[in-house]
This record gives sequence, C-alpha cells and structure tokens, in this order.
Amino acid sequence: MTTFCPLFSSSKGNCIYVGAPDGGILIDAGRSCRQTEAALHNIGVAPDSIRAVFVTHEHTDHVSGLRVFASKYQTRVYASNGTLEALDGMGILNGKFDAFTLNPSGTDIGSLFVQSFPTPHDARESCGYVISAESGERVAIATDLGVMTDTVRTAIMGCETVLIESNHDVRMLENNPQYPYTLKMRILGKRGHLSNEVCAETVCSLVQNGTKHVFLGHLSEQNNVPALAYRVTVSELAAAGAAENGDYTLQVAKPVWDAKAVQL
Repeated sequence: MTTFCPLFSSSKGNCIYVGAPDGGILIDAGRSCRQTEAALHNIGVAPDSIRAVFVTHEHTDHVSGLRVFASKYQTRVYASNGTLEALDGMGILNGKFDAFTLNPSGTDIGSLFVQSFPTPHDARESCGYVISAESGERVAIATDLGVMTDTVRTAIMGCETVLIESNHDVRMLENNPQYPYTLKMRILGKRGHLSNEVCAETVCSLVQNGTKHVFLGHLSEQNNVPALAYRVTVSELAAAGAAENGDYTLQVAKPVWDAKAVQL
C-alpha cells in the first residue's frame, strides 16, 4: 500500500510525503526541520524512516528545511545537477549528508522507483517527479510550471494520483496592488506558475486518461483562494462529463500540516 500526503503546499513552503511499507521519501523540504518533523508525526511517520529527499529546485519555499533535516537524519538528497550546484552555492550542501545527481533512468528507493522530468521554471534546472510503487500505483508531482509542456504532460499522464500546481487566479494577480509589474510578468511568464484555468484544462485531460486522485497544490496566498481553485477545476471536469467522487476525487493541498495521509 502506498501512502501519499502533501505535508505543506503553498508559496510559503512545500513538502510532500510518499510512503511504502519499507519506508518513504519526501519531495522537497520547504519548511523548517521542526515543522517537517511535526507534520510527519501528525500522520504517524517517524522522521528517521525517511529514506531520501528529492528536490524539485532550489527556491527557498522548497529547500528551507533541507540542510538541517538531512544533516540530522543523514538522509540522502537527490536533485538535478543544476539544482545541486545551486544548493552548494547556497551553503545547503554542508558535507553532513550525501547528495546525488538524479539518474536519468530513475532511482530505486526501496520499493519506490523515482523518475524525474524537466519543468519550465525560473530556476537552474527544475524538475517534477513520478513515483512508482511495486503494487503498480504511480504518483506525480508537477508544480512550479510556467506552462504545461508536452514533456510534463507525457510524464504525468496515466498516473493514478497527481499533485498539480493551481497557483493563481489571473485577474487577482493582475489587480494585486502589492505586486510590482515585473513580479506579475514573472509569474505569468513561461517560466513562472500555472493559473487555475490552465491547471483545470490539464486535470480534465488527466482524468480522461485514468487519473483518479487529484490534488491542487502550490496555491498563492495573495493571488488565489482555495475555494476558487477548486471550483474552476470542478467546473471544467463537469463540463467534460466527469463526476466528482465517482470518476475522480479532488482536494486542495493545504499550506499547513493538518492534512491527512491518503492510502492509494
């Protein structure tokens, strides 16, 4: 049985747990070590059972707790070569834990098999992940995407469970007086973040091709509302004839660690 739980998912920090009977992994460690420990304990997982952390990219909301957590538990870290170079420059690779470049063919972590795919984002060499369990379940994590590329779509299509970015409502972002024009253009650009509408269109294709469990992740706290992101995706699916809790389940991943683990 595979366990999936977004421990944290927002512009303030991201960390996702994927577990198997012989141990689990984290995708990113974007909150403090103490917060990550508390979140893991909340779902009944011992932090020292984490066998590896796979990093999507070097932005602070994905790695702020990585150095302390990996050092404390001697947890192996995997990332693209570009991301590792960036982490080294940030002082995160302190020599107290092992860090490895991703194998293009994938990496076995116990009974989990982890494969990466490139993502379009304004980082050194960002990526998403597909995790396959021995039982056949496949989980995909695809956030921090400026656009939905054919490469990303091909990688995540057919996965039973997908966490996908639904970062912002375009009108909220465009009308946000606290965001300068340059930041708005960065978010809206091809190496920025996915809007609710683009996310919904992608989710519709995913469900039509076998995805059963969808999590909307990495919502902006300034330019989105969970109920709005949820409604946009549900409406797109309903228009395509897909029934919620019949053809699919849909949740908005929360920014704090009150989420419950899902058995897949």
